[in-house]
Amino acid sequence: MAVVLNKSIPEFEAVATGGVKVTQHSHHGKIVVLYFYPKDNTPGCTTEAMQFRDKYKDFAKAGAVVFGVSRDNMKSHDDFKAKLELPFELIADTEEKMCHMFGVVKNKIMYGKKVKGIERSTFLIGVDGQLKQEWRGLKVPGHVDEVLVAVKALKKAG
Repeated sequence: MAVVLNKSIPEFEAVATGGVKVTQHSHHGKIVVLYFYPKDNTPGCTTEAMQFRDKYKDFAKAGAVVFGVSRDNMKSHDDFKAKLELPFELIADTEEKMCHMFGVVKNKIMYGKKVKGIERSTFLIGVDGQLKQEWRGLKVPGHVDEVLVAVKALKKAG
């Protein structure tokens, strides 16, 4: 089952750092920001995580919860979260279930070889559990600010 704009998020279950269980209903009534990134401790992913960290209070004030999602395991996530002092949880999607559901697994060329990688993408889920907005194949600079503007607009729309 894939995600579709303006439709409810399909059923899923995942575990995030801090032992937080995340499902399509676990944060109902809140705006949810799911940002998918390729790998812990890589330059672009570190920058993106720090930008979400630095704006986290603004997201929380706007009624949103933020989750980072990658294929890294929980140990890697715990270390990454501690190192960057991230105030939000990271979902370990080691089996790529969420990655496939959100359609972020793409063929990439790394060092001249074809590999399956995660396309940097962010999804905005409304208080009603429906996908409201998506950013795919995005560039890090300015992205977090753009998501925050969308979250505030969504909150205002109520």
